[in-house]
Amino acid sequence: MKKLLFFLCTFSALTVFAAKPKNQYVEIKTSFGTCIVKLYNETPLHRDNFLKLAKAGYYNGTLFHRVIKAFMIQGGDPDSRQAKPDSLLGNGGPKYTIPAEFRDSLFHKKGVLAAARDNNPEKASSGSQFYLVQGKIFTDEQLNSVEQNRLNFKIPVWQREVYKTIGGAPHLDRNYTVYGEIVVGLAMVDKIAELATDKNNRPKEDVKMEIKVLKRGAARKLEKQLKNGGLKDNMVMKS
Repeated sequence: MKKLLFFLCTFSALTVFAAKPKNQYVEIKTSFGTCIVKLYNETPLHRDNFLKLAKAGYYNGTLFHRVIKAFMIQGGDPDSRQAKPDSLLGNGGPKYTIPAEFRDSLFHKKGVLAAARDNNPEKASSGSQFYLVQGKIFTDEQLNSVEQNRLNFKIPVWQREVYKTIGGAPHLDRNYTVYGEIVVGLAMVDKIAELATDKNNRPKEDVKMEIKVLKRGAARKLEKQLKNGGLKDNMVMKS
């Protein structure tokens, strides 16, 4: 009986240990703080590409080269590494794009990770450049104006409530692929968004980043803490 009990306890412990996290996560570290981003499983092309680049160290030492308060902070240009103060950035990246992965349930609320792109008709994403949304809070009247002048669809009621309370950038919805969200460390975005910038929206103070992928154990621990409300400095919105 004791052996059976020991076996069951051991089996249960191994089952918990072997369980995969529901999502994959990356940590973005800067001199203005660190955030952890959950990558969405609903956008596998963007998720897997970001993981590939992060694991290869592609982003390390690059800058948040474009910052617009109450809108977003943008990075991921490899040309920003060691860039001179007067360098015009935003055109670098791998020689491929990623097909758009628009999902009605994924929208530009504050704290999301989304893919930058040029003005191509397919709305395909840059192979590396991304942005984190700061955004602003909208009124119903402002959202009505966005629907009429920028979008070809009605913003769902539940998403309107998020834009009216948390904020975001609704005019980008279904035009740029959203593929993740900050679950810890949203304050980093707010701090970077406050920086003084030049005429090209580049911060006058370089903001370098280091990005790493959370290992399975760390991801499982994080998900447990988020589920139990054990993290205070976070922002978790259900999509």
